[in-house]
Amino acid sequence: MRIGIVASGGGARDVVDLAVAAEEHGWDGFFGWDGVDIGPRDTFDPWGLLSAAAVRTERVVLGAMVFVPARRRPWVLARQALTVDHLSQGRLVLPVGLGVGDDRGFAAVRGEAGTPRERAELLDEALAVLDLAFGGDRFEHHGTHHDVDGMQLRPLPVQRPRPPVWVVGAWPSRRSLARAARWDGVVTQGLRTEDELDVGALTELVATVRALRAEAGLPLDGYEVVLQGVLPADPAAAAHHLAALADAGATWWVESAWDEERSTVDALRARIRRGPAHAG
Repeated sequence: MRIGIVASGGGARDVVDLAVAAEEHGWDGFFGWDGVDIGPRDTFDPWGLLSAAAVRTERVVLGAMVFVPARRRPWVLARQALTVDHLSQGRLVLPVGLGVGDDRGFAAVRGEAGTPRERAELLDEALAVLDLAFGGDRFEHHGTHHDVDGMQLRPLPVQRPRPPVWVVGAWPSRRSLARAARWDGVVTQGLRTEDELDVGALTELVATVRALRAEAGLPLDGYEVVLQGVLPADPAAAAHHLAALADAGATWWVESAWDEERSTVDALRARIRRGPAHAG
């Protein structure tokens, strides 16, 4: 299992420094987050931060937990992704989801997608456009929200056929899991985002996604199963927890602390320096 961490706080330069520290201390992935106005915290554009992190690191996988395609034009999102893919020499992943309803980047703006259903429609259409754009050929797309009569984005991405796309899949929603099964990985969660999946639920989720991929003739090898959370403080308990998740089919753990105490830059720096093999 690979282990990453979310930079959930800190200033813009702090976040980039944390990415460098994560690479130095053996983490496999470093992730920002994509919000506009969510509670009393500073927010920065994840693409700007990832661009800076890409040129200061050489190994660590880069992404955000999670990008929200509903807030961007798909071809603009494709260009942003292509840029970071090239700056990082092929280390970008694209975890994507609907975004949270209490982000006032949606809730406070008339004309923005206000409901989960609208954001789901925009997500599906954005993924379709991204897939076409990453192919490098001139493409057309005619959907509910976007009409593209002819567009070509160059250069090709470093990663072929595209940077991996991990889609949020909410257990036990079969529709949500079916969307995730069509792409390159699933970012797991419960129907309520605050619900953490236990090993039993994760086992069922993985079996469902694998069955959906098999039905569609898609390979099972290389498909990522991603969990987020905070490991137990006791190292032995943390190791036991990760081993159980790996046995259930998880391939990534992303340490994600969102509370005020553990999301300060000092707390994140200390956690990164302890390394991914340590807990808490």
